[in-house]
Amino acid sequence: MSAARVIVLILALIVTGTGLSQLHGAQGAVEITSDRVGSTPVSVYRQAGMGPAPVVVIAHGFAGSRPLMKPYALTLAQAGYVAVSFDFLGHGRHPDPMTGDVEAIEGAPQLLMDQTAEVINYALGLDGVDGRVALLGHSMATDIIVRQAARDPRVGPVVAISMVSQAVSEATPRQLLMITGEWEGILRTEAVRVVRLVDPRAEEGGTATSASGEVVRRTVVAPMVEHVGVLYSKTGLRAARDWLNDRFGRGSVGPVAEMGLGIVLTLAGLVALAWPLSALLSKGARPVALTRTEFWVAALIPAITTPLLLSTFDTRVLPVLVADYLALHLALYGGLLLLTLRGFGYRMGRLNGPAALGFAVFGILIFGGVLDRYVVSFVPAGPRPLIVLAVALGAIPYMIGEARLLEAGHAGWARALTARTIFLASLAAAVALDFERLYFLLIILPVIVLFFLIFGLIGGWVGRRTGSSIAVGLGAGAVLAWALAVTFPLFVAG
Repeated sequence: MSAARVIVLILALIVTGTGLSQLHGAQGAVEITSDRVGSTPVSVYRQAGMGPAPVVVIAHGFAGSRPLMKPYALTLAQAGYVAVSFDFLGHGRHPDPMTGDVEAIEGAPQLLMDQTAEVINYALGLDGVDGRVALLGHSMATDIIVRQAARDPRVGPVVAISMVSQAVSEATPRQLLMITGEWEGILRTEAVRVVRLVDPRAEEGGTATSASGEVVRRTVVAPMVEHVGVLYSKTGLRAARDWLNDRFGRGSVGPVAEMGLGIVLTLAGLVALAWPLSALLSKGARPVALTRTEFWVAALIPAITTPLLLSTFDTRVLPVLVADYLALHLALYGGLLLLTLRGFGYRMGRLNGPAALGFAVFGILIFGGVLDRYVVSFVPAGPRPLIVLAVALGAIPYMIGEARLLEAGHAGWARALTARTIFLASLAAAVALDFERLYFLLIILPVIVLFFLIFGLIGGWVGRRTGSSIAVGLGAGAVLAWALAVTFPLFVAG
């Protein structure tokens, strides 16, 4: 191992250790226990020895899970509240899928409201809860908690982060705090509209109170964050804590759970660690390079053909939202790519088994283990292991073909960016051809982009060291299949 790699290894370990230390410190004296309400996984956050206190039921957004809401749960627990977070049907470690129409109130939303009511009942029955309850939710969950607050008189204050609900009226919820990120322009406008239902003169960042004093609403803008970053904003965390204190007449304070930097440092350190570790793999010869014409033909044929062919078939074969389509898109795209490359006379080369296994283990167990603990659930529950295998049947051929197209990492950043942009454009074309059914792909695109940024980089290091397109494709394909299978919500049309 070269001196440069040794230096990077040491720095990567320091950065990773610093990040993990910050994440561990954010928990403070909070005790976290796990339980189930029926089949719903829940986590309970509280400080040992605390007196009776209100409970805050915390709900995540679409394709999220309990770990994503951890900063709010820890912040509120350290302020003396009992915090209870849970996984919605079809999300995280919940083994049961969502059912019904996701857009009709009497469909999936009604089931999620009923599930929320069950968690509220559980939370109010916990030792140390004084009988008062608040609801806090992000994105998709804001519509659920707003509707639940309207039908459940036990619910007090509501905190809606990145609110996307049309159920707010002049009278309900009675006590509503809306937190939006600075870069969520549309949702910021909606928050102002909602607060002006109470006071037409209200401005963003202010508080509006009805003439009777029964309805109180406030808007808060978290600076320099978007739809996910808002969950880690100190401004938002502090605003939620202070709002609940004000509504419940409490003066409890505590440290804000600053997890954003710790997560960035830990994940960045792990990615950097992959470069020196790749030097431990056996060295292989560089694959034969494609000409410019061959590259463009091989990249464009599957990109154009795949969405057109699949638009003629019913691709709903798995109990998970659009992952079945994505698996078929990847399989057909990868198959066409491999056939085109073979037509040009290119072969995949030899398999480097340790490289493929090491890549998959690093991505799923190490990187994924950190994600599961601090960011979003990464452990497949219920039928998800079978979905991992099904998606892998498409992801692995696609990633092997892409690795060979990019000469196992030797092609350079320009070709890598071009090939992945063309693939994303192919997915966009699929959505355009069947928007009503596939628009959920737009929501999951950030996951795919993040995968390309992180594991495309790692795959390049592995490929340049080993020269094995098959090893890169197998490792990256396994990680991609796993990530997609645990991210998409489980769903069965009812």
